Amino acid sequence: MDEQKLRERVSAIADKRETLVRLLEQPNLGTLRIDVNQAIEELDDLLDEFNRTFSDRPIT
Repeated sequence: MDEQKLRERVSAIADKRETLVRLLEQPNLGTLRIDVNQAIEELDDLLDEFNRTFSDRPIT
């Protein structure tokens, strides 16, 4: 996979982060809140690692 394709895929995943944050704000989430929180943390870790690897043009 070339770098451009990888950037497009990671960017598409990063765009979903806001959806997870909005979901976390729902009052009736129950125990699913733990999973959503973990998904956000793992997504943030993935983006940090990607940005360290490709530091010339980071994805936010």
